[in-house]
Amino acid sequence: MLGFSRSSDRTGADEAAAPAEEQARYPKARTDAEWREKLSPQEYQVLRLAGTERAFTGEYTDTKDVGVYSCRACGTELFRSEQKFESHCGWPSFYSALAGDAVEEITDTSMGMSRTEVRCAACGSHLGHVFAGEGYDTPTDLRYCINSISMDFRPGTTA
Repeated sequence: MLGFSRSSDRTGADEAAAPAEEQARYPKARTDAEWREKLSPQEYQVLRLAGTERAFTGEYTDTKDVGVYSCRACGTELFRSEQKFESHCGWPSFYSALAGDAVEEITDTSMGMSRTEVRCAACGSHLGHVFAGEGYDTPTDLRYCINSISMDFRPGTTA
């Protein structure tokens, strides 16, 4: 059984938004009831309530196969394996998201710190966080730290 913790506060406007407002902001938005029906309880906890799966427990942490990582909630392509790197942090790490607006970055001041939450730009689901300036030898000096449970992986598909 995976352990989860809540990493950011998604109460207020985001969680209570009317379906029309969500639909306008996120083209693949669903109602809360639809998300609960589509997602497992663990997926719902992370994707819709901004939880975090326990470090080193996710299915993609050590995956080295070539392919594309997509949002588990809506199927939107988010990351390619070519941008994945070993950060040894316990979650899959990428130095770049796909070009365009695949992800949305939002300031997260929960947990007594300021960091940047990463959400799927198509459905608003929580993916993880992005950190800058940690000194990793990557082209961007960014680390997108993403919950495995937030993604699906399609092997063999590349740019």
